[in-house]
Amino acid sequence: MTLSMTDTHEIRDPKSEIRNPKSEIRNHSDFRLLNDWQRGFPLSPRPYAELAHRLGRSEAEVIARLGALAAEGAVSRIGAVFRPHTLGWSTLAAVSAPAGRIDDLARIISAYPEVNHNYEREHAFNLWFVATAPSPERVAQVLAEIGRAAGGPVLDLPMQEDFHIDLGFDLGSGREKPAARPHFDPLRRVQETPPPLESADYALAAALEGGLTLTPRPYAALAATLGVSEEAVLARLARLLDLGVIRRFGIVVRHRELGYAANAMVVWDVPDDAVAVVGRFLAGQRAVTLCYRRPRRLPDWRYNLFSMVHGQDRQAVLAEVARMQDELGREHGPLACQPLFSRRRFKQCGARYSSLAKAA
Repeated sequence: MTLSMTDTHEIRDPKSEIRNPKSEIRNHSDFRLLNDWQRGFPLSPRPYAELAHRLGRSEAEVIARLGALAAEGAVSRIGAVFRPHTLGWSTLAAVSAPAGRIDDLARIISAYPEVNHNYEREHAFNLWFVATAPSPERVAQVLAEIGRAAGGPVLDLPMQEDFHIDLGFDLGSGREKPAARPHFDPLRRVQETPPPLESADYALAAALEGGLTLTPRPYAALAATLGVSEEAVLARLARLLDLGVIRRFGIVVRHRELGYAANAMVVWDVPDDAVAVVGRFLAGQRAVTLCYRRPRRLPDWRYNLFSMVHGQDRQAVLAEVARMQDELGREHGPLACQPLFSRRRFKQCGARYSSLAKAA
């Protein structure tokens, strides 16, 4: 069985999704499984056996629990999160949909295989999505088609600089710190220029789209689909991790299903010469899970720094944003920011790399 959840989920009432995350993680070893192994997943022939040894459980129990957590929606897949702009081109984009057209336009956007995330957020630009394709030209074509369907402008906001490497979603809230893992250095900065990739790298990324299989030797199963050896797959994954092409390799969780129902994309209007300092500050905050610099699109869009903040409820997120804004204001003067809370999730899946493999 491949560990892969359905692509599309609609959340009609965000308040109904607020849960206690501790009630979702049934015991200590489940917590460790989900929290610690979002990165540094073992690159060994029997990775679930290695997890089982660390957790004091059997290999069969670990595989069964991951399958159950996937069925419950808490786990999306086990696999790679790739650095943007290394396997093709990606961008964050947004359109403004009239209230009566949100569902229809969301379906049109989600139908594109290039779109891997699609959320409704609280803003005049209310549909936000991520598009990934082999080239900037194909991304531009997708955005143009969506713009025609929306009947209005499309914000095209590719990442310009990242301040927070995607290291996963901390479920602990201070309860535990993950142990150190192989291939994981939180202080290591990846190369500024992405290294050249080989056709086999694209093929591996495409084969990993659905995640590792829940079988004792998942890398052997992956190798069989590629027509190479298990050793070759493990070596190539290690190489991509070392190069920083793979940001993290491990369990990809769904934060809503684990009780973190409040999800705000907090956008900041920061003087251009202060973006790096403010970005590093935000990246160091526990509540911030991602932080990127993106272009302004005047006159429609004034913000140039994006940070993701998750919490168990809306008030917790707002309190954290106010604290950060106050602390930054003492150092840099007043900084305008706006939290764009998500209302509904129409699509969430890993980027599709099959077309990239064909183009390589």
